[in-house]
Amino acid sequence: MSTLVVNEKPVPEATKSNSSGITVPRDLDLLIVDDETDFRESAYQYFKKLGFRVDRAEDGEEALNVCTNRAFDVIVLDIHMPGMNGLRVLEELMKHDPPPKVIMLTGGGTIENAVESIRKGAYDFLTKPARLDDLARLITRAHETTRLEKENLQLRTVLRRQSPDADIVGESPAMQEVFRLIERTAVSDKPVLILGESGTGKELVARAIHRVSPLADKPLVVINCAALAEQLLESELFGHEKGAFTGAIASKPGLFEIADGGTLFIDEFGEMSGNLQVKLLRVLEDGSMRRVGSVAERRVSVRVIAATNRDLEREVQEKRFREDLYYRINVLGIHLPPLRQRSSDIELLARYFAGPDWEIAPDVMQKLKVYSWPGNVRQLQNAIERAKVLAEDARIELRNLPEAIQSHQVSEARSRADTCDLETLNRLHVEETYLRCNRNKTRTANALGINRRSLYRLLEKFGIE
Repeated sequence: MSTLVVNEKPVPEATKSNSSGITVPRDLDLLIVDDETDFRESAYQYFKKLGFRVDRAEDGEEALNVCTNRAFDVIVLDIHMPGMNGLRVLEELMKHDPPPKVIMLTGGGTIENAVESIRKGAYDFLTKPARLDDLARLITRAHETTRLEKENLQLRTVLRRQSPDADIVGESPAMQEVFRLIERTAVSDKPVLILGESGTGKELVARAIHRVSPLADKPLVVINCAALAEQLLESELFGHEKGAFTGAIASKPGLFEIADGGTLFIDEFGEMSGNLQVKLLRVLEDGSMRRVGSVAERRVSVRVIAATNRDLEREVQEKRFREDLYYRINVLGIHLPPLRQRSSDIELLARYFAGPDWEIAPDVMQKLKVYSWPGNVRQLQNAIERAKVLAEDARIELRNLPEAIQSHQVSEARSRADTCDLETLNRLHVEETYLRCNRNKTRTANALGINRRSLYRLLEKFGIE
């Protein structure tokens, strides 16, 4: 399954090349500040001929006056000038919001001042006599840095306004940290590993990262490893050639090819077999891959976001998961807290899932707050949706909740919490529900508000026979 998400952010300004081979951004405003008339005027004419939008000033005072009426992206600034020297001018320029990129010009004997200018915020420096084509290339690099910083600022602004999206609800400190990590990882193109129990919202986080990333106008392709057998999963990821296996009646591109230039979200990443782990590692290392049944190597550029509810460090220690792949994918990591560790968000989530036209009885909210939620946010959502179906007059009563939540005893939970950690308490709750349902997995899953696959994992995790 794949979903294409398109962001309506502005397309970067076009650039134009000239006979010198230097690519000049159309949106670059340049200021040359130098008291040497010959250099200042020759540089002004040179950059103007190249296609830069350029102005000049003969000293520091004039430069600051010019900057009060016009914002410059890059300023070329001589250190030694009469009156206000370049370092003092630099200090004033760094007070601008945002400050311009400043390239300092210095004589060969004043390298210490040039280094000091870097400490004060200058982008770079050149020693005189400076070649104008070298200066032009340095200016374009400085402007590219500015452009990336502006894009990142825009992305952070979008993220804050969306928080990062209405689908991710939470005000607890744990979720604020998740929002911060989404913001930090979104601007990178490195792999991301999202860890968390089933139902904590790993796919929502992956979509939020993609939506505010520089790749937002490229495809976001989603695949769940647990939903497919190994051969089918390999074909889905890497594609296959006609006749590669029984039923392969035509060639088919894989999801890596479909996501080329964009993002591939691999859910239930820890379920991959060793053979597929090897193939995935190669794609992550150099972008190369082969379709099933093909010897032709293909190249793709895909950002991978992976998610799993498994403890991959333990899987690596027990030789069930490749160590090199783990470190390759875990460049940027986000851990989603289980709902029991963000109990302050339970009421907020319950009211969000219920909707503004629904009332939740006080005793219902109390039950929700003390329940251990082994299925996390997904289980809470299912419980509220079930209650809305059974409720009358847009009011959720205790009798509308699933049996496991209704029968949960507050005093019992509190007394156990005194002697048990949260993991033990969670295991006891799953075990008691399983026994009460006579070890019927379908009834147990329904009582807990989770699906059978999640129940199987909990039974395996807790060692419940």
